Amino acid sequence: MQRLFFDFIDLRLFANIAETQSLTRGAERSFTSLAAASMRIKNLEDALGTKLLHRASQGVTLTPAGEAMLRHALLILSQSERLRGDLMEYAEGVKGCVRMFANTTAMTGFLPAALGEFLSSHPQVEVALEERMSHDIVRAVSDGTADIGIVAGNVPTGGLDVRPYHTDRLVLATPPAHPLAERRAVAFEEAAGCEFVSLHSGSAIYAFMIQVANDLGARLRVRVQVSSFDALCRMVAAGAGVGVLQETSARRLARTMDIHVVELTDAWAERQLKICARDVQALPRFARELVEFLVSTVPGQVRDAAGH
Repeated sequence: MQRLFFDFIDLRLFANIAETQSLTRGAERSFTSLAAASMRIKNLEDALGTKLLHRASQGVTLTPAGEAMLRHALLILSQSERLRGDLMEYAEGVKGCVRMFANTTAMTGFLPAALGEFLSSHPQVEVALEERMSHDIVRAVSDGTADIGIVAGNVPTGGLDVRPYHTDRLVLATPPAHPLAERRAVAFEEAAGCEFVSLHSGSAIYAFMIQVANDLGARLRVRVQVSSFDALCRMVAAGAGVGVLQETSARRLARTMDIHVVELTDAWAERQLKICARDVQALPRFARELVEFLVSTVPGQVRDAAGH
């Protein structure tokens, strides 16, 4: 039987290609050329004696052998990261990387400040942070694509290890002269026919609001898309439409912008966030410390003398 020779570079490259469903984007994420990436995958397939990828003009998909390869590759990479993390306290200069996916509420609210504080006190740790929809985050954590996820509390997390995180609400921001501006609270169905200002189409909250409108049998009329809640509220104040965003951001921005904040009575507007991992105790030490730190930033939680 032919001996197999592949290294962590091959495994990480293959995982990146599988996640992006593209040789080009997988090569970019792995900081290598397309030609070098193609050669590595070909050599890997030759060594294994089977195809790992179906190649097409619009991208690549995994063969059954490729799916098996991805499961083992992610497991090996995860174990390697845990080993490196556990040895960090013994070796100066060793760095660890945590792959974290989070939904829009966390990304635009309390997470940036908490991460900034954690990273300043852990200079050897890097966090690869991406915004995703909650359902996609659960799937990524389950299959090992992400180490840690922050998701909405109403999303099923299966057999994942879950910790409670922050609570927040989604609210409606309106211009001062809007018919809904004088209301204290409304159901989203009452606003569904309005013109909206929204975050960009790649954001998790945009996809969520489109789904909410579809469930009501309505079509969300997005007049303009922006890149941040700050820009969203500026457009709302200018009369471009109404917008949905988290309450903490809305009330902060309302102090300096001429917008009205109207509560949404829908059950989904209450956002209880959760931190999830396949097994927190199986994470590398620095990733476990990140989870403990994030949980400790929730109001009512107190860190111990070690900072946990």
